[in-house]
Order: sequence, then C-alpha cells, then structure tokens
Amino acid sequence: MTDQKIKSALESLLFVWGEPLEAKAAAELFDITPAEMLRIMRELKAEYDERGGGIRIAEADKAFRLCTDPENDDYITRFVTPVREKRLSQAALEVLAVIAYKQPVTKSEIDQIRGIRSDRVLEGLMRRGLVEERGRSAAIGRPILYGTTRQFLELFGFESLDGLPEIEDAEILAGDGQLTMPAGAEQLELGSGTEV
Repeated sequence: MTDQKIKSALESLLFVWGEPLEAKAAAELFDITPAEMLRIMRELKAEYDERGGGIRIAEADKAFRLCTDPENDDYITRFVTPVREKRLSQAALEVLAVIAYKQPVTKSEIDQIRGIRSDRVLEGLMRRGLVEERGRSAAIGRPILYGTTRQFLELFGFESLDGLPEIEDAEILAGDGQLTMPAGAEQLELGSGTEV
C-alpha cells in the first residue's frame, strides 16, 4: 500500500473516529511499524497545514485528531450557540502546574508545595480527565502518584510535556507554602482549534 493510499484511509479514519487516533493503533491496522505510521501521520498533518484550509490535524502524545483552523474560531463561536464553559479556578491551575512540572507526584507533595490541602481540587481535575493516577510511590504508606493525561495536552494545545513553559518561568518553592505560577498561567485557556 502506498503512502498516499494510507493517508487517504487515515483521513477517513480521523473523520469518523472522532477521538484522537494513536499512531501505534493505526500502524497495526496497516501492518507497518509505529515509527513509519508516525512519519506518515506527521506528513499528512504538514500537508493540511501547508494547504491552509479550515480543517487541520492536531497532534498530542503521538495521537492525531481533526480540528478546525484556530483563525476561524471567531466565526465558529458566532455561528454556534455559545456553550457556557467553566474555567479552571486558581487553585486548580496551581495543582495542575505542580503535577505537570513535578510528575509523578504524590498528594502530600502537592499539599506541601501549595501549603494547603488539595483533595477536592485534585478530585475535580481527575473528574475532568486532566489528571490520572500513575501508580504508587515506594515511600512509607505507598501513596498514589499523579500525572497529567493526554486530554491535558489536547486541551492546552501541547504536543507533549516538552511544550510546557521552561521551569525558569515558574518558581515552585517547597517548604514555605508558596507557589508562583508560570508567567501567563493565570490566563491559560483551552488550546487552539475546535474539535471536529
């Protein structure tokens, strides 16, 4: 099967699947290596970007989905009925920042950095699918370790955790109960592109 035929089939899959399509799963379907599929998917993404149309392909953690061009967001917003979107609270942003930069991390480590209990905030972030359990620590009591999810990457527009602002931009001071967010984190919004 040629690359062009695989790309054609991938476009159809991305359209009907709706969820992010992992390169590894697609590779099994076409009986090629995950590395080869990742190359083909990234080529297809580049073709969409180069064409400059209204539909784009977004990547997050080696999974791909169709989305709209961010430049068309105003038109989409004006056309569709506005959906009330609940923003993340300052406390949720703080917990999310600690987890994103220090993962895997325990709840007690999060509490120590913030200087306040984070139980309810952590539960809320897990309900929203932004944080997940990542096993248990070897420390006494074997506390649960937490990390961010693929949905976190998608919603904030990161391809991987490497896209996070440099740690120099964020001062996380453990021990004295103070946390300073990364520059601009208080204005974090969902990543660009509306999902198709």
